[in-house]
Amino acid sequence: MMYQVEEKIMPEAHEMRAVFAEVLKEMAKEDERVIYLDCDLMNSIGMANYWKENPDRAINCGIQEANMIGVAAGMSATGLIPFTHTFGPFATRRVMDQVFVSAAYAKLNVKMIGSDPGITATLNGGTHMPLEDMGMMRCIPEITIVEPTDSVMLADVLRKAKDTYGVFYIRLSRKVADKIYKDGSTFEIGKAAKVRKGKDATIIATGICVAEAIKAAELLEKEGIHAAVVNMFTLKPVDEEAIIEAAKTTGAIVTAENHNIINGLGSAVAEVLAENISCPLERIGARDRFGEVGDLDYLKKEMKMTAEDIAEAVKKAIARKEN
Repeated sequence: MMYQVEEKIMPEAHEMRAVFAEVLKEMAKEDERVIYLDCDLMNSIGMANYWKENPDRAINCGIQEANMIGVAAGMSATGLIPFTHTFGPFATRRVMDQVFVSAAYAKLNVKMIGSDPGITATLNGGTHMPLEDMGMMRCIPEITIVEPTDSVMLADVLRKAKDTYGVFYIRLSRKVADKIYKDGSTFEIGKAAKVRKGKDATIIATGICVAEAIKAAELLEKEGIHAAVVNMFTLKPVDEEAIIEAAKTTGAIVTAENHNIINGLGSAVAEVLAENISCPLERIGARDRFGEVGDLDYLKKEMKMTAEDIAEAVKKAIARKEN
């Protein structure tokens, strides 16, 4: 694991889906076991050209998500490495039994991509806005859940997922992300990536909330509050050592996630703290509610996922620590 954080966080020059398509194409050339399955969304995820170039290495299953997981499980049983894709709610809610029984219980090797997680579904609205997907998948034994933060991390995580046997759920935003890491950075699945040092509190974030956490730390620094930022890009297995270290070092923790606070990152961190060390915890995320139509900036404010919301939560956690 060797990663470097950009000095200034800026939007990337390309969309995440473009990197996804390019890496899948490279992996398919390098490893004949790699195969791609989709539910009529190849244009949406940028895989249309891959399909044209590799007609025998890509399967459009149609809008039949449960069937796609069954097909992927069967392919895995023959030694192939299937990557599946559909929108986040259909990659989880609609196929829970197939993922549980056909893939995980059977101990097969299926890599599932759920795109447009949480509020990044924006104008597709509440029906397409998975704020519970990680929580559902988290209940499945032995599954690995990863949410790449930018395209640098995405490229590395995809390759590591290919080379790691088992069922993966990869939560992927299709659009332009904020560039957090320098090119060439590598990561270890299951180990948090420390983004910023601090002594007063720790913000543990994932996905689009990592950039907001960095902005929050910068706001707090102007007030003399030094907040560490940790990117918990693997929800399962969660990095317990990093959580305990943060509690011991700073004594106050805030989690920030583009997900329901129930059974997501906030719950995972709370479980570790409850079993290991006493520490005040505040949680940023959707509070037991459905999604709605809106652009990303509006939804961040509506769901209270902005840098300002995170900064206020840090102050609250510090006040609880002091009391």
